[in-house]
Amino acid sequence: MIGSIGLPFAYDHFTDEDTPGGPPFICFLFPNSDNFSADGIVYQKFKTLNIELYTNEKEPDYEEDVEDALDAAGLFYQSDETYLESEKMYMVRWETDVPWTKEED
Repeated sequence: MIGSIGLPFAYDHFTDEDTPGGPPFICFLFPNSDNFSADGIVYQKFKTLNIELYTNEKEPDYEEDVEDALDAAGLFYQSDETYLESEKMYMVRWETDVPWTKEED
């Protein structure tokens, strides 16, 4: 899903070897779970997915691309925006919960 957005991306952070020349880029991570319980056990596992878009200036077109990808995946999301003074860039973050199942071999 994140690859369909068309920007460089990495899980959590870029390493020295794969760092893009600069923004725009995306980092994503699964910082926690938000499982659904039934009868005192985990009935359905959900992982919280954060998608973070970093840009030098406000980029509504890239933000729309991220939201289009989330909409196409059928995911409900919330977003917030922060200006990172120390980095001199904007970060727009989307948070969603995705169902998580073990992949079969």
